Amino acid sequence: MEFKDELARALDGDGLWTVVTFKTPYGPGMTIEKLVEAVENAGWSVTFRANWWTADIPYGLARLDLRKGGREKILLGKWILGSGCELIRLENMPLEKGRDEFFRMVDSITSTLIHDPVIRTMREQY
Repeated sequence: MEFKDELARALDGDGLWTVVTFKTPYGPGMTIEKLVEAVENAGWSVTFRANWWTADIPYGLARLDLRKGGREKILLGKWILGSGCELIRLENMPLEKGRDEFFRMVDSITSTLIHDPVIRTMREQY
């Protein structure tokens, strides 16, 4: 990802959540792999990963739970298909604001799947 340096700096910032909004030319599987590669190159290990996307509109959401030393971080990647990689927005958020953003995005993508037991269980955990 062309913005991996900016992402690495943001991950070292304050707040439990780092939220990155970006364009990507890759599909859902490759997009999350590129995010994993960027955070691992920055010294973070991935302890959990999930990816949601829509079939009708080319956008999605990747969530990576990260650990570096004794520190934990959650990376929320809001992506939309485009002709190339482009950073749109990058910010750190405290627990409550990040959690609300996560739920809002998952709701927008999975509104038709809300009765899915996996999603229901995941929502109850946070």
